[in-house]
Amino acid sequence: MEGGPWGHLPDTFDCFLALCSRVDQNRLIPVPYEVAVMMWDFAFGGIYDDAFSASLLTHFWVSIQRVYGGFLLAVITAVPLGLMIGRFALLRVMLDPTLSLLRPVPVTAWLPLSMIFFGLGPKSAIFLVFLGAFYPILLNTVFGVRSVDNKLFEAAAMLGCKGSQLFRSVVIPAATPQIFNGLRLGLGFAWILIVVGEMTGVPEGLGAVIMDGRTLSRTDLVITGMIIIGITGFLSDRLIVLLNNRLLRWSPQHHA
Repeated sequence: MEGGPWGHLPDTFDCFLALCSRVDQNRLIPVPYEVAVMMWDFAFGGIYDDAFSASLLTHFWVSIQRVYGGFLLAVITAVPLGLMIGRFALLRVMLDPTLSLLRPVPVTAWLPLSMIFFGLGPKSAIFLVFLGAFYPILLNTVFGVRSVDNKLFEAAAMLGCKGSQLFRSVVIPAATPQIFNGLRLGLGFAWILIVVGEMTGVPEGLGAVIMDGRTLSRTDLVITGMIIIGITGFLSDRLIVLLNNRLLRWSPQHHA
């Protein structure tokens, strides 16, 4: 009978199944102790003795090279281009439509093309990191140049400063605080995108470890890779802040 004592049995059974499913899913989420054990084994070995034991330095060094390789490539490309775009209106008119068209395209959308252009391997990872760091550095550099007070240019012109000397003495110093903001953002994106970059079939790297952990349902390994990337990204950011504060002690904006 629908109103009898067994009327709500199907609903109760469904709730029981949902609860069991949730408990079963929670088994995939390790407790902090299990993550700590995985981090120790990843760094020093001696616990699981599998392919990931004592392999931290190998994966870490490979990812560091890819992150900083792509980041430095973005710096040497985006900073000079940003200085030129910010200073010369004609160049800005010529390049801004193309840059504005490409900038909203997610870096992950470039993944198939990067594998076509560079093949499976580290070059694709470096290219994706480069793309992720390029636009924050470029846009902040352009903004920094365009924010320079015109009175500085007038004063420099009165003193006979022009051409490349104007860039060295006025444009670059005045735009440097904003350039450092772009460097911080670009390096942050570089660490974010190393996981995407190492989805291109590379066997080593922190991103590759995270993807292997996902494939093997080793959530403790995934979280270990996330923690290491987070700590390394934080320390990298602090290095840029220290460099910023040291080089820009003259600037009221230098304390980051």
